[in-house]
Amino acid sequence: MKKSTIQWMTGASAVVLTGALLAGCATAQTGSANNANVDEQGAASSSPQQKITIWDIQTGASQQVVINMSNNFNKTHPNILSQVQFFENDPYKQKIQIAMGAHNPPDIFTGWGGGTLAAYVKAGDVYNLTSALNADPAWKNRFLPSVMKPVTIGGKIYGVPNDGVQPVMMFYNKQVFKQYHVTPPKTWTQLLADVKIFKSHNITPISLGGKDEWPDLMYEEYLVDRIGGPQVFDNVIAGKKNAWSNPAFIKANTMIQQLVNAGAFEPGFSSVSSNEGEDAALLYTGKAAMWLMGSWGFASVLSDDKSFIQQGNLGWFAFPKVQGGKGNVNDIAGNPSNYYSISSVSKNKQADVTFLKDAVLSPQNVKDWISIGDVPPVKGIDSELKKATYGDYLSFTYNMVKNAPNFQASWDQALPPAEAQELLTDLSKLFLNQMTPQQLSADMNKHMS
Repeated sequence: MKKSTIQWMTGASAVVLTGALLAGCATAQTGSANNANVDEQGAASSSPQQKITIWDIQTGASQQVVINMSNNFNKTHPNILSQVQFFENDPYKQKIQIAMGAHNPPDIFTGWGGGTLAAYVKAGDVYNLTSALNADPAWKNRFLPSVMKPVTIGGKIYGVPNDGVQPVMMFYNKQVFKQYHVTPPKTWTQLLADVKIFKSHNITPISLGGKDEWPDLMYEEYLVDRIGGPQVFDNVIAGKKNAWSNPAFIKANTMIQQLVNAGAFEPGFSSVSSNEGEDAALLYTGKAAMWLMGSWGFASVLSDDKSFIQQGNLGWFAFPKVQGGKGNVNDIAGNPSNYYSISSVSKNKQADVTFLKDAVLSPQNVKDWISIGDVPPVKGIDSELKKATYGDYLSFTYNMVKNAPNFQASWDQALPPAEAQELLTDLSKLFLNQMTPQQLSADMNKHMS
């Protein structure tokens, strides 16, 4: 699942469109990288300075938050020098894979947890953080529990979150809803009824950027969970034989085709690009009533049509309940966070742990993330979010994550890459009625890792 690189600044600051920043990578000149080691009282330190390298993919305003975090850490930890290198998202995935294979990775690397991290753990490439976290309860309890699942492998923890949460929710056009006397649906039955109303008035009920395939996945993730609960997909991750044939998959995919056949999406949705913002445009121009998207959708609309949000026309609600389903209505899907993990071959593991503990999502780092419109997955920041610009939206996002019994990481991150791509391809066919629910399950069973 994609994350938009659009961020907004609070206060009087303007919207920042961060985009792709560099063709290769940039090294952050962090802290005072002088050779003299000076302790906090200004006296010369006898301890040698340890250098730790960090690989990250943030751009624009987010990149500056990371640079500030590293600078602040270096000032308060004169015996450790953190040095951050930034890479573009897609080249980074290949670079870290090659570095791991060559046993020459950075000390600390960014990732998304899930299947890719599990593969590195299986190969012995990632340091187990469980003991370090257990030794410091204040650090371990800093994070919202629902975001730790992607880095918890075999009951052990191999990473900590390092930026904001990105749950998927349904956005809606308040003007369109008001015009046709429709209220946000709380159940799947109500959603279908709303679809019928909007269709009767020639309004596209739900905008869908099907060209990019990954937006299709969000319907699958939510419906499977609402119908069968988290265990259904957990069985896939665990490699349980024929796990894709669980009745929850069949029912969810039948319901997806029910939505398609009811005309819920715009004509030609498979040619509409979410990456290019075409699905968002349908919502804020009043051509579509609803839009299922990750929390970054707010920033996308804010960048493209700020007045739409300032006038109070954008609303949001949680994915509807499926009557009779086993899943908890407070379960959410999306991108829980990006994460930092420590390489098992790092020569400065204690310094690495100190960086994760003292720098990442520290009180100042949390303030910096909030200042650009991100919602860090840490406890006790309710009041800070309420006071921020667009605090109602930030608080809604935070409460979704805080109250979630299960926060399912996007399946295209949770699954091994080949299996994830097969799923995206099959779902695209399902949405186009070129594949039945039973055929999708049979094909995915063949491609299980």
